[in-house]
Amino acid sequence: MTRVLPTLDCIKLYSHKHRLSIIRTPFPRQVFCYNTRMFSKQIDFLAIGDIVTDAFIRLQEAHVTCSVDKESCELCMKFGDKIPYESLTVVNAVGNSANAAVSAARLGLRSSLVANVGDDQNGKDCLAELRAQNVDARFVDVSKGIPTNYHYVLWYGDERTILVKHQNFPYRLPKISRNPKWVYVSSLRGTSYEYHIKIIKWLEANPDIKVAFQPGTFQMSLGLEKLGALYRRSDLFFCNKEEAQRILGTTEGDMKKLMSMMREKGPKIVVLTDGPNGAYAFDGTDALFMPTYPDPKAPYERTGAGDAFASTLTVALALGKTLKEALLWAPLNSAYVVQEIGAQKGLLSREKIERLVASAPADYRPRNI
Repeated sequence: MTRVLPTLDCIKLYSHKHRLSIIRTPFPRQVFCYNTRMFSKQIDFLAIGDIVTDAFIRLQEAHVTCSVDKESCELCMKFGDKIPYESLTVVNAVGNSANAAVSAARLGLRSSLVANVGDDQNGKDCLAELRAQNVDARFVDVSKGIPTNYHYVLWYGDERTILVKHQNFPYRLPKISRNPKWVYVSSLRGTSYEYHIKIIKWLEANPDIKVAFQPGTFQMSLGLEKLGALYRRSDLFFCNKEEAQRILGTTEGDMKKLMSMMREKGPKIVVLTDGPNGAYAFDGTDALFMPTYPDPKAPYERTGAGDAFASTLTVALALGKTLKEALLWAPLNSAYVVQEIGAQKGLLSREKIERLVASAPADYRPRNI
């Protein structure tokens, strides 16, 4: 149990019943108040990556212009003019790794996050949101004088274009007394190469930890040469078809061949998504195709679909599911998260996913390719 309270209230509330751990924050008169029994348990799922606040601006007057092959599209608005917008929705504590941590908590795992926020109101709001989502936030570092990452999401139709800015936080790995069962590594800012080296060395020194890697833009840009050790250390690897081609420097379009090429770089299980065409997985023995789950209704806003898929599959494996069973779970969270604004509100509980799997159409099954 975690709450932020003035110190005296925190002591009053917990000290007479439980062992108490008080962790002070830079915020005036605030502490993290934890039941230390929670800390004695092994973390099931530890996500590492940047956390942000997303401000969704729903546009009214815009249009999309695409190339003939529809491979490249641009969002267009009037230049040098006042442009009305429909709504503004602020969503705290998001980002690939934060989304994954919330997904894991929603599915019943003991979930924690290693990230950075500033000592501003957005940082307070992010920490409060993580606690509200049952994510252990003790490894979120609060930096004085640095603003919390804040992104603007231009939302038009059911798609979005994101204006991003990652602050120059002093990344550092926390000391964790007991190794987590799974570590989930995803998006970090573009100057974090040295931090990646520290993460890799820690993971190599602790082979008992299972590793899932969902690379962000900067991690993909580093290439296989610089981050090859992380690919080799990964038990589970996620990206989409186009990202795999970019990482491998190939135009290969056959998904089975593409997965095989990626697996040769080190990951034990490779999972590639292909949008509405479904997803593919390869563990060195079985190459599988998984269709998408029928949308409950037309997508409302698509942010977080990939994070929901990757984190849910990881959680299913962490719970002891087979790869085929995990592939049944993952598309469900993707289908439901796009029914809401932001990457977390639509995430499902384990009970809901199990009910949906039990009632799914007969053709909603993985098959060998």
